[in-house]
Amino acid sequence: MSKILIFGHKNPDTDAIASAISFAYLQNKLGTDSEAVSLGVVTEETQYALNQFNFKAPRVIETAVNETTQVMLVDHNEAQQSVSDISEVEVLAVVDHHRVANFETTNPLYYRAEPVGCTNTIILKLFKENSIAIPKGLAGLMLSAIISDTLLFKSPTCTSEDIKAANELAELAEVDLNIYGLNLLKAGTNLSDKSAVELLDMDAKSFPMGEKNVRVAQVNVVDVNDVFSKQAELEITMAELSAVNQYDLFILVVTNILDSDSVILATGNPIKAVEEAFNITLENNKATLKGVVSRKKQIVPQLTKELSK
Repeated sequence: MSKILIFGHKNPDTDAIASAISFAYLQNKLGTDSEAVSLGVVTEETQYALNQFNFKAPRVIETAVNETTQVMLVDHNEAQQSVSDISEVEVLAVVDHHRVANFETTNPLYYRAEPVGCTNTIILKLFKENSIAIPKGLAGLMLSAIISDTLLFKSPTCTSEDIKAANELAELAEVDLNIYGLNLLKAGTNLSDKSAVELLDMDAKSFPMGEKNVRVAQVNVVDVNDVFSKQAELEITMAELSAVNQYDLFILVVTNILDSDSVILATGNPIKAVEEAFNITLENNKATLKGVVSRKKQIVPQLTKELSK
């Protein structure tokens, strides 16, 4: 029997990578022959976490059916965010904390989804439920995912369960939660050498909203000018990517991790829907969203509601 592949979404963030590694470790301890793989190259933030806790980045796959018939999904469920041939393999399990959309299976499966800030908060529960101990390094990697997804507990997606899980994992990993957390987040904000294409692809997801196909990219910074100094190039690239991939709207969310605010840059049609969704007026295609840091909770639901009218 071929090995079961476990992976997160395309353009993987720290939670997608850490979830694949931690869930694969759990599955192997439970007797399942599993391997954590990735659907893209890891970010600088994720590489920082991997280096800190002595992990290698999972190998990148383009397709799954050429090497397995069964997969498990973590940190996503939507088909357009998954491996390109997801419809050709059997999904045995999903562990996720996002909305459920554009997802179906032929056979019954294990599905665990909870409204928490990070997939690894759920995976920690699975370790406990199965009485499997978490090694020190893996605890640190799982902690990194929670810090990343909750922006060190500043995101509105963060729950008391995430905070409890992070403190427990920090103790297992033997790190100072706040010192390590800030260092991790800062590791992902060095964007000076990134091209427009790289910035727009670092952490981007596509969403069907009503009859529209919407691309939402997000980057974290300590100074939004690091990104908007390239605004003209970004807008040209957003238009080019939209034409090739048939995106109706392309939105870039630039989040200041220190101020917990975001500035959005929007292109496409209907651009008015962006203004209506957030009760803003775009000037030069951009606007500030005070207190907005979460794509999952503060961007996607509002746009989906507006575009589904």
